[in-house]
Amino acid sequence: MPAGLSIHVGLNTVDPDRYEGWDGALVACENDAHDMARLARAAGFSDTVLLTAECTVDNVTAALRQAAGKLAPDDILLFTYSGHGGQVPDVTGADDEPDALDETLVLFDRQFLDDELHQEFRGFADGVRIVALLDCCHSGSGIELPGAPVPETGIRLMPVPKQQQIYERDQGFFEQLQRSLVKASPGGEAAGPDAILVAACQDNQFASDGPVNGAFTEALLEVWDEGAFRGGYRPFHRAIQRRLPATQSPNLYLTGSPSPAFLRQRPFTV
Repeated sequence: MPAGLSIHVGLNTVDPDRYEGWDGALVACENDAHDMARLARAAGFSDTVLLTAECTVDNVTAALRQAAGKLAPDDILLFTYSGHGGQVPDVTGADDEPDALDETLVLFDRQFLDDELHQEFRGFADGVRIVALLDCCHSGSGIELPGAPVPETGIRLMPVPKQQQIYERDQGFFEQLQRSLVKASPGGEAAGPDAILVAACQDNQFASDGPVNGAFTEALLEVWDEGAFRGGYRPFHRAIQRRLPATQSPNLYLTGSPSPAFLRQRPFTV
């Protein structure tokens, strides 16, 4: 019988010592992690929850690698993230991203590149089903970041001036990391894991925080309706999308070649 493991990452703040005095305070991200873990447990997953100061790069990668060591073909991983999103220039030119930017998860101690997450997913056995839910800004796929200024309160965006400041400080580190990831996966995205991503918004959009849950997580929980939802990942995505404004349009993004049967499965099926 297939097994299911889930990892839930939620950050209400980041370490200001690592982000030049910025603590990135948010309201609902830890709630999102707890609520997604509750959903996962009810669906038959064994869950791991990481909150705020626990959400370091080392801890997140350790949780992913521990899951990779346990899951076999036909098993399932559910990975959820709730926090700030950011972007850094992609200096390798290897990702075929129209905006020439790598999206990031803003973890407690540093930004975690989308390529790093994909590299961790590659560590899972072939045939493991992978589902990622990202409730943060810039969480879709490869769309140009607009140049117009945007508000920086109430949304899960690492402020653009702070992104630039941190990138200039750590540019050498990120460039070396990006090049090492390209060398580690010369096949690029085509060689990636068979994974389904449902993201809170497009890469050029911003995800809203909220008093209890983020706007995306709130809509997802409403659609799921304590397990009453029936249908596959595509209608699940569309139903969430209908509950959010055009300014925050959730994205369904596939890496590798998830099977039609996987896409037709009811979400969170172990």
